[in-house]
Amino acid sequence: MNQILETALAGEAKNELNFEIGDTVKVHYKIVESGKERVQVYEGVVISIANKSQSKTFTVRRVSYDIGVERIFPLHSPRIAKIELVRKGSVRRAKLFYLREKKGKAGRIKERKGGQAIVAKDKKRQDEASKAAKATAEAPSA
Repeated sequence: MNQILETALAGEAKNELNFEIGDTVKVHYKIVESGKERVQVYEGVVISIANKSQSKTFTVRRVSYDIGVERIFPLHSPRIAKIELVRKGSVRRAKLFYLREKKGKAGRIKERKGGQAIVAKDKKRQDEASKAAKATAEAPSA
């Protein structure tokens, strides 16, 4: 049954996993307030990625006013407008829960060698994808 579900939902995957654990990302999340929809940006470090296929989630942690805030996002949620990669982190663990106890400079993650080039390549790919999406939306349907 699970295999049938995976094959049926394989074509619907909206967001792709262009980041890993330890990377800093900006998640553009759609929020509905009083009938209006707006996009809110949530920037932080990815501390875990869980599950498989359609139910894949990732946890983003940031420090806001000296308080650590974690938020879990479903990867294929229609509420996520886009996921923007800010920097690549160099880590040696699959889950970064130890960052919860760290404060200040101790809670920082080193940048991976060549990380800025990877970020630039990803940004270019996202720009091209958005231009292609606009072009198909503006094209008259015949």
